[in-house]
Amino acid sequence: MHRLLAACLLLPLGLPPAARAQSNESATVNLTVSAASSLQDALELILPAFAMHEPRVTVTVRFGGSGELGREIEHGAPVDVFFSDGLKPMDALDRQGLLLSDTRRNVLANHLVLIVPQTFMDVRTFADLTKPAVKHVAMGDPRSEPIGQYTEQSLEAFGLFDKLKPKLVDTGDSRRALAMVETGAAQAGFAYYTEARASPQAKMIVAVPDSLHSPIVYPVAVIKSSIHPEQAKEFEAFLDSPDAQEIFLGLRFPVLNH
Repeated sequence: MHRLLAACLLLPLGLPPAARAQSNESATVNLTVSAASSLQDALELILPAFAMHEPRVTVTVRFGGSGELGREIEHGAPVDVFFSDGLKPMDALDRQGLLLSDTRRNVLANHLVLIVPQTFMDVRTFADLTKPAVKHVAMGDPRSEPIGQYTEQSLEAFGLFDKLKPKLVDTGDSRRALAMVETGAAQAGFAYYTEARASPQAKMIVAVPDSLHSPIVYPVAVIKSSIHPEQAKEFEAFLDSPDAQEIFLGLRFPVLNH
């Protein structure tokens, strides 16, 4: 924003309105996107494609747990677009009137999988998590993060949540749960399919049936306090472009309404 203000202040006072408009149009707009950590691989590929489409707009992405990012927005963090890995964090902002009208929509889905380190052979089923060889099971924070809530719901459905409580390690978001398994700090964990399939250090043992937890849906919306709402809407719309869709599908994201 400071760069944009500086550009405006440097305009000569006698510049014709048409020339001023042209100068303003050429100024760079900086957008901030808060996105779930499981979207990192996809957005790191999408941002260069968007830059080719709209070179006057630069995008900075803050990755993390959707619950944590949503709370930051509630507390006034300067964010233009929120891209969550679950409905609850977006619902919380919606209830407070923090989303720009008619910009919220569901973009992607995902699947929950049980993972172990590549060389760990003692887990082949969910019941194997109760074995003594499994000391730690990594999962997202069920109090605030969608992946933690999906995991807790699934373990409850299997009748394993109470049995595994002493082993469950709250890692925050999905990427940290995956990292804990990759390093062997946890002998098992729960992650999103799109992240686990790309990891050379972890292997997927079994997919959690979608019927055991709330639907894994990725909504996106423009934040009402954005100072660049038109550019933010343009970035959101780009997620439906053929270039972005190809990236999502290449990373095995189920694309909604595709």
